[in-house]
Amino acid sequence: MKQEKTLVALAGQPNCGKSTVFNALTGASQHVANYPGVTVEKMTGSYRRDGGKVEVVDLPGTYSLTSYSPEERVSRDFLLHENPSVAVNVADASNLKRHLYLTLQLLEMRVPVVLNLNMMDVAERRGIQINTRELGGLLGVEVIPTSMKAGHGKEELKEAIARVAAAGLPDPPAQVDYGSMEPTLREIQNAFSMAFKGQSAQNTVPLRWLAIKLMEGDSEVEGLVRKGFSNPEECLALAHEKKTQFEAQQGIAPERHIAHRRHQAADTISRSSIKPKKGEGIPLSDKVDRVVCNRFLGPAILVGVIYLLYYLSIVQGYNLTNYTWPLLANIRAFTEAITPSPGFIEIPLIRAFALWFVDSINALLNYIPIFFILFGLIAILEDSGYMPRMAFMLDRLFNRFGLHGQSTLPMVLGGIYVGGCAVPGVMSCKGIPDERSRLATILIIPMLNCLAKVPLYVLMINIYFAAQKGLAMFFISTISLLMVLPAAKLLTLTVLKKRPTAPFIMEMPPYHLPTIRGVLGRAVERVWLFVRKIITIVAAVAVVIFVLLQFPGISSDRMVHYNAEKGKAVSAFFKDIAGTPFAEKLETEDIMPLLLYWEDYKTAKISAHSEEAVARVNADFEKTNPLFLAISNPGGDKAAKKANRALKELVKSRNGLQREMRKERIDASFLGRLGKALEPVTRWAGFNWRVNVALLSAFAAKESSVATLGALYDQGETGDQSLEKRMAEGETGFTPLHALALMLFMVLYPPCIAATIMVKIQSGSIKWMLFSMIYPMVLGLAVAVLVFSGGSALGLTGLQAMFAFYGLALAATIAAGFIKNREEFS
Repeated sequence: MKQEKTLVALAGQPNCGKSTVFNALTGASQHVANYPGVTVEKMTGSYRRDGGKVEVVDLPGTYSLTSYSPEERVSRDFLLHENPSVAVNVADASNLKRHLYLTLQLLEMRVPVVLNLNMMDVAERRGIQINTRELGGLLGVEVIPTSMKAGHGKEELKEAIARVAAAGLPDPPAQVDYGSMEPTLREIQNAFSMAFKGQSAQNTVPLRWLAIKLMEGDSEVEGLVRKGFSNPEECLALAHEKKTQFEAQQGIAPERHIAHRRHQAADTISRSSIKPKKGEGIPLSDKVDRVVCNRFLGPAILVGVIYLLYYLSIVQGYNLTNYTWPLLANIRAFTEAITPSPGFIEIPLIRAFALWFVDSINALLNYIPIFFILFGLIAILEDSGYMPRMAFMLDRLFNRFGLHGQSTLPMVLGGIYVGGCAVPGVMSCKGIPDERSRLATILIIPMLNCLAKVPLYVLMINIYFAAQKGLAMFFISTISLLMVLPAAKLLTLTVLKKRPTAPFIMEMPPYHLPTIRGVLGRAVERVWLFVRKIITIVAAVAVVIFVLLQFPGISSDRMVHYNAEKGKAVSAFFKDIAGTPFAEKLETEDIMPLLLYWEDYKTAKISAHSEEAVARVNADFEKTNPLFLAISNPGGDKAAKKANRALKELVKSRNGLQREMRKERIDASFLGRLGKALEPVTRWAGFNWRVNVALLSAFAAKESSVATLGALYDQGETGDQSLEKRMAEGETGFTPLHALALMLFMVLYPPCIAATIMVKIQSGSIKWMLFSMIYPMVLGLAVAVLVFSGGSALGLTGLQAMFAFYGLALAATIAAGFIKNREEFS
């Protein structure tokens, strides 16, 4: 006789060990896919039992079975429409009360349930003793204790699944007493019992559950009513009337009343089932939390932790770049050596491209020491258990701005400190349980300080705020939060005002001592992700920018002019050395070998830091070409000195022609034309065409802004200056006020291409994707104009404008926090 297939749904809250239970039951027989229409992963597996196949579906971890998040909708729809034989509710035995909140909702859906008390070993270590028979009697379900990590209880769980699957739907289990709402629920339930189109529909959707969900204002359930009822609008009108009536009579929102009664029921059941702990002192984590999470000390500690993070990573980390820059300069020197040699004014295209590419990459690789320290410190905060405490403390703050405590992790990943990334930040928003906060968080994540923005911050600060590095970095890393919080409040009160909300729930893990291996591993992994992004996205952008800056190039008429100028410079050189012993010997040679020799000799001599080293350089170059060395290092010989002066004038003329050609080429290029076309608008923000070009390149990846600046402020053929020195020398009119406006614009810069795609995926809408690109651009330009034009009109220095804007942003944030959220208007 053929056995029927048993379908088992694994349901549970996050961090309950559900994945461990799933792996223990199914072994290697697992498949991963996505639920149709959403990005939530679908894990399925199977095992054999009594000759039949048991298929197990691991539902997404969720605290509730509402319709706020994709995970909740997926889990609930599966339980409603796939008719599983058994729902195994995996619960953390050491946190029974919190996990029973989901258990009670499963029972309301009239699904055959097995309560799996997992992590019993953890509960025992904490001195928690659970009477499983008492608990099962109170709930009306089988309760199976397990410790799946240790392999205990797997067979007992399989046996319970088989028994419950064979027995089918049991007698009505324990149900939550909703007190003053019970008469209303019965009235709705009785009215609905006659409204179904068919008996099958009534068996599919439990009427009591339906009534509860309508009292909660669940929009998804309203859709079920419209599909399954013969008179849906009358039924929905009745439910809405009763909901409004209850709120008016009881003075509390029905959904809040329902949640409160569920928590009360979970508390009563857990107290009855758990044996009181004896002789146990206060856990160390609780003692630490009395200080760390204190209303007054907690925020002060949080600010101190953030400032220490910046000081160690940004200020001290930058000092390490003094050692990494020479290594990167050697890479450039090697590139110069293996590419075709330049002419007097002609630079082979392959050489120009190779040096451009290396300069673009080097401008970012130089910041690896900073990122390594930063990621290591963030890993310490994560592994120690301090990060959830941040969520707990910040929930009070975030709630005032229409956000959620669970917005903390996405914001940390996105750069609530400095050094996150918008892509994982937006991606992690799917765990936020209400749509309004989730969309608000998605839309503000790109305006946080992702690591791609940090190179520009560090560049500007080291040039224009060198004497106040720590203060300037603290400003730029905290000002983003002071701007995104009012932005989030504005979004939730306008374009997101009709989206539903949900309460904050988060588990506080005990504190742990981070391991050196874990911290270093996390830091290396994240640095490697950064390097890989440079190798891919930034490299691709560098190629595109090179093409846009090189073409259409200098016209043939202008090249005739530059060749004529070249001829004049060379003729002047030979005229100056006429009458010296070198004139006749050099007439027979192309002038370029001497110029290349001169550059190599100068570079080698600069690198020689002692008299012995200089002597070795002279000896080596004398072997190569004694004639060229005599001109390059004339000593006391009058003729050689005369030739040396003439050579320096020739080099000066050549460098001047090359600079003029580069400027003309960039001015006439596609990107140069676009950058100049934007100047009439961006000049009010203090941006010239070079800055415009760098910002345009950042659309693909924000790292490209510094990479493009690194190439625009060209090193020429010397390559011995850092970008800070080249930009400081190339932008003589740039002031700290310019730099401040540019940094603030970058804070609010629209998401890069990768983050924009992630916004589309997580929001499920092209509309939100386009909105996420447009509104930060408008806001950023407005802020930059305010700072630069306003600061210039008031005669403020960069530092004064920094303090003034910080005060303005802080005042705006405080004011926005006092504006009531939408659900408070009643």
